[in-house]
Amino acid sequence: MKNILIQITQNGMGNGSEELGQVLIKNYLNLISEESNLPRFITLYNGGVKLICEDSPVIEIFQQIEAEGVKLIACKTCLNYYNSIDKVKVGTTGTMMDIINLQKMADKVINL
Repeated sequence: MKNILIQITQNGMGNGSEELGQVLIKNYLNLISEESNLPRFITLYNGGVKLICEDSPVIEIFQQIEAEGVKLIACKTCLNYYNSIDKVKVGTTGTMMDIINLQKMADKVINL
């Protein structure tokens, strides 16, 4: 497992159509899950935290990725903002300091 951190900041991927963004993030995560070298961490903040909550179209993919050893960390402040702290279905919650520390430790940070 490489020391790569993927940061997801939106409820989808890219700007524009939210529906297209959902299709793109699902495709991206499916492709990542098939890789032999998975990232070590995926952090989610702002709208990205919605992706690990109930009714997300990518919950099963995140569960598979987590089972492979990838640590999923969602911003607790963001979850509280979206009233979603009790809707989390995968991963753990963390603070902004946790995210900063992961950024410092990572050899590579990928922002989506």
